[in-house]
Amino acid sequence: MYKINFKQPVHVHFIGIGGISMSGLAEILLKEDFRVSGSDNKESALTDRLKQLGATVFCRQQASNIIPGIDVVVYTAAIHEDNEEYQEALRQDLPMLSRAELLGQLMTNYKVPVAVSGTHGKTTTTSMLSHILLAADLDPTISVGGILKAIGGNIRVGGSEVFVTEACEYTNSFLHFFPNIGIILNIDADHLDFFKDLDDIRNSFHKFAKLLPEDGTLIINDSIPNLSEITADLSCRVITYGNDSKNDGLSITSKDHGYADSGNAGNNGNSPAYSAANISHNDLGEASFDLFRHGNFVSQIDLSVNGDHNVSNALAAIAAADLLEVSVDAIKEGLKSFHGTDRRFELKGMRNGVTIIDDYAHHPTEIQASLAAAKNYPHREIWCIFQPHTYTRTKALFREFVDALCETDHVILADIYAARETDTLGISSKDIADALKEKGCDAYYFSSFQDIEDFCTRRTGKKGIFE
Repeated sequence: MYKINFKQPVHVHFIGIGGISMSGLAEILLKEDFRVSGSDNKESALTDRLKQLGATVFCRQQASNIIPGIDVVVYTAAIHEDNEEYQEALRQDLPMLSRAELLGQLMTNYKVPVAVSGTHGKTTTTSMLSHILLAADLDPTISVGGILKAIGGNIRVGGSEVFVTEACEYTNSFLHFFPNIGIILNIDADHLDFFKDLDDIRNSFHKFAKLLPEDGTLIINDSIPNLSEITADLSCRVITYGNDSKNDGLSITSKDHGYADSGNAGNNGNSPAYSAANISHNDLGEASFDLFRHGNFVSQIDLSVNGDHNVSNALAAIAAADLLEVSVDAIKEGLKSFHGTDRRFELKGMRNGVTIIDDYAHHPTEIQASLAAAKNYPHREIWCIFQPHTYTRTKALFREFVDALCETDHVILADIYAARETDTLGISSKDIADALKEKGCDAYYFSSFQDIEDFCTRRTGKKGIFE
């Protein structure tokens, strides 16, 4: 495989450079004095930024974009083998890397690469940890799957040996990584257009955990069923976090392999290393909790985001920060300064007495967490407008979607967003609406966003609430 070396900058060409992850990787290379070119089907703020930084960006994917002097070509999973540029790169026998392979190569240029994985919460936890490290002046390099206001985008190139990134399991991308600290937030059934089933997904997370070297550390949620299947044969240190029945909160425990017996570190009798107790929410639904270390009270932690699930995310970030010897004051400051990323329970504004919040939740577990957070937010009633994401996910998790969406006052369904798929499974959003009605839920289905807006306008008795 082609090796990226920061000490030997070369010319890298990106097919699909405008994606949020690809643009971030291109920016890292630009700031490390690499020559960067790339293409995308349309211009965007991300491609404009890359041009300003010195990249050559083509606004169409065609063979002529493979210009002389390119040393290696990078492509996304969305690029098919019949792509004109991809075929030309093959014809010229150029070295080629997938996006995930390039990200893995970049990690080898840092002493402390941190990879945040899990079915849910990757962007939020990566962002929380980033805020903490920035508050501690550790000057990290950051690659996050959303727009983080603290860094003015989705990428930050720092001057230290710390690199923090999300690690996505889809298409086994994270198996190309080289982390020293790995985080597994949760393992749930998802991306079933690629994975066979939950066991297949668990197997991939186990392989991810085994990527960690002997001197590395895995931080993992011990509420994951049969956790020992993931952790038992690891040579690295394992730190777990999860439910703590002793203080009716959340906890993290730790174990060093070689000094403690193998198995589920969270259920081997060890005292919790970290725990969150007395979880509460302020008038805006923002969470606070008491942080304990080894059973001893450390400090109250105040978050500026909503939901008990974010207490769990914060504990994972705290565990990673502690490994990096960050002070409690910096942890508190970093977490308090984090107000969320785009489309993660993001307050869009208010109009005519209606508060509008945007959330990217597209899995039943995420929907449940977001609706639970909404219940702690000031409200009279909650209207959930939901667009399912992919036919495969909707078909496979149909009953779970129905159960999750029942946990609110009113539900409006839009047509399924196909993404990379075509409708061959005989499933529709109307099916969800019908199933919700059968359970006595107030549910509606509309085939267009204009119909949804018109309906909401009529129900509120106001005009233009979504302008």
